[in-house]
Amino acid sequence: MPQPRPSQEQILEYTSGTMGVSAVPGSGKTWTLSRLASKIIASGVLEEDQEVLIVTLVNSAVDNFTQRISGFLEKRGVLPHLGYRVRTLHGLAHDIVRERPALVGLDSNFQIIDEREANSIRAAAVEGWLHQHSASLNDYLDPSLDEGKRAWAKREKLPRLVNDIALQFIRTAKDLQLTPDAIKERLNGLPIPLPLAEAGLSIYTDYQHSLAYRGAVDFDDLIRLAYLALTLDEALLARLRHQWPYILEDEAQDSSRVQEKTLRLLAQNWVRVGDPNQAIYESFTTANPQFLRDFIAEADFERKLPTSGRSTPSIIGLANYLVDWSRNEHPLESARDALAPNEIKPTAPGDTQPNPPDNPGQVHLIKRDYSPQGELKAIVKSLKKWLPEHPEETVAVLVPRNSRAQNLADLLRQEDIEPVESLLQSSSNTRKTAGAIGNLLNYLSNPGSASKLASVYRVWRRDEQEDKKAWDEVNEMAQIIRKCARVEDFLAPGPDRDWVDSLALEEEQEASLREFRRVVGRWLKTILLPIDQLILTLSQDLFTSSTELAIAHKLAVFLRQLDNAHPDWGLPALTDELAVVARNERRFISFTSDIGFDPEEHKGKVVLTTAHKAKGLEWDRVYLISVNNYNYPSGEYYDKYISERWFVRDSLNLPAETLAQLEAAFSDDVFQWYEEGAATQKAREEYVRERLRLLYVGITRAKKELVITWNKGRYGKLQPALALVALWGKPVAGEQNYD
Repeated sequence: MPQPRPSQEQILEYTSGTMGVSAVPGSGKTWTLSRLASKIIASGVLEEDQEVLIVTLVNSAVDNFTQRISGFLEKRGVLPHLGYRVRTLHGLAHDIVRERPALVGLDSNFQIIDEREANSIRAAAVEGWLHQHSASLNDYLDPSLDEGKRAWAKREKLPRLVNDIALQFIRTAKDLQLTPDAIKERLNGLPIPLPLAEAGLSIYTDYQHSLAYRGAVDFDDLIRLAYLALTLDEALLARLRHQWPYILEDEAQDSSRVQEKTLRLLAQNWVRVGDPNQAIYESFTTANPQFLRDFIAEADFERKLPTSGRSTPSIIGLANYLVDWSRNEHPLESARDALAPNEIKPTAPGDTQPNPPDNPGQVHLIKRDYSPQGELKAIVKSLKKWLPEHPEETVAVLVPRNSRAQNLADLLRQEDIEPVESLLQSSSNTRKTAGAIGNLLNYLSNPGSASKLASVYRVWRRDEQEDKKAWDEVNEMAQIIRKCARVEDFLAPGPDRDWVDSLALEEEQEASLREFRRVVGRWLKTILLPIDQLILTLSQDLFTSSTELAIAHKLAVFLRQLDNAHPDWGLPALTDELAVVARNERRFISFTSDIGFDPEEHKGKVVLTTAHKAKGLEWDRVYLISVNNYNYPSGEYYDKYISERWFVRDSLNLPAETLAQLEAAFSDDVFQWYEEGAATQKAREEYVRERLRLLYVGITRAKKELVITWNKGRYGKLQPALALVALWGKPVAGEQNYD
């Protein structure tokens, strides 16, 4: 087992109070927090009804923490599943709201809509608003557009822009705990109209009405309502504070205002760990790394995790150089503190997890001015040469956005290289997988039910749903099974009472029923297995895709944990928990990446992903592409920004201007009234800061080899990002004429 480094030992000495930990990439945050949790549990400071609460960002991290903590506890001779709870921030909020739904205006059977359904509801609200207010944003369109272009932009481009405005307005309003009624009252009392805020309010109001009609909330509501419940119910807050005397928070740089306020209410002994230099979600969520910086400054104890064994010293040197350059030489002064002075230190001699051997020649910072297509072709050419020579190593190409990855995937397939794209695509199988297993368990808990057996038959043949004729036949057969008066006459026929014989079916239908009977008979023999083994056994018959099997494994672990925590529940209660997941009342898994993407499972394959989704992952070789001044601007006069649409006048960033109007409406400072354009400039500066951090994240994904390229854009006018130009001058870099 790895031994703690000196910096980790300092953190493991923690016993109480508040502690802020600033970590660098690959420094062992999860390992350190897991070991600290196990130490607290084993120390005996917890009462019988108390737990250490570990809060993290994504579901994949929940599994990782659970496995590590249970492993540490077993080594200490302590029961591995007691004394702690690992939850995502949204999962924790859901737990709190479920305690007192009526207190925050919800029915006890409230639903949670996922991102897809939220997007659909919001899009409908936007469409309705545009239909009723088709001319409301005319004043924001570029007056130089001819009538044809203007009409086309309003028809084809404006709806997406208004959708972006609505998304940011709704998220920000909920983070500020502002209801539609509160915003309406404030706007109505202003002497000057704020048209963008009024548009945002109108869509927000319709969106919330649609949620209320469904008896539903979205994920942003969960956090807001959890905080509200804790402020309204002192007894609930006191009970939860007693239950969780220690809170350990991972990825704290990605907390929003209301998330932090919620944890502040709950926390007594609070450890927050994060890397402000990896805060890359600020421009499209309500996350803000400043909250972590402020906490570290005010905490009882400030600690650092500066040592990383992930990358070669040359790659570490490049990342550190980017920090130094941005802090001292970046042309935009407001961007100079975007990256904190957290120097990454390589491991000391004798470290049990040392850095890979240094190879400066494998840091390729390419100066060649490719066209967009030429850049992709160069990457494919490089991969075609590299892959056969490195079948046991991992490689990823980090793109600025999904569309670029799709173009690269097409080129790779033309060369018979099948890329791994699962990090780019959201999984539509999660609820279906949970529902399929849930239907089987529901039947096994009541094997005499013909209606439940009919549902199982549909699950067994669910792969035929795409074929309408075949699926009609499946439904017809399910109706026949539903009418079976005595299920045992079907499943355990005697010499003179085989229900199948009484049906006079066609040969193919009869064969299908007899095979189904054989399979169900095998499933019934598994009913006494532990819940996780039962699910895994059923899954082998039900699923073939790796995604479905991985989700099934996650569900098995989830129900095993519930079974350990509630040994009196039994199969029906555990099945009810699966139904909650299947109905999406619990945010269990929303995306394929949430089941835990492991680069080591894709050796010799090319993984395509965005730099954002690569966060938390690492590969032997990384291509970081399209590092030009559009994807990584520096605040120069010639830079272009993705949020400033070509059809909007004066290069205004309308989502940012909308939020500025909302802020102005609730400001009591007469000197901070809304000034058009100021928010756009501020958003530019924030975007420059965030893209510096994104470049840092991209560089630190590489363990042994790194390739950075740029392209001139489709019009041939883009330039290399200034940060990349600065890195070209770093002497540790390898050859510059890479092809």
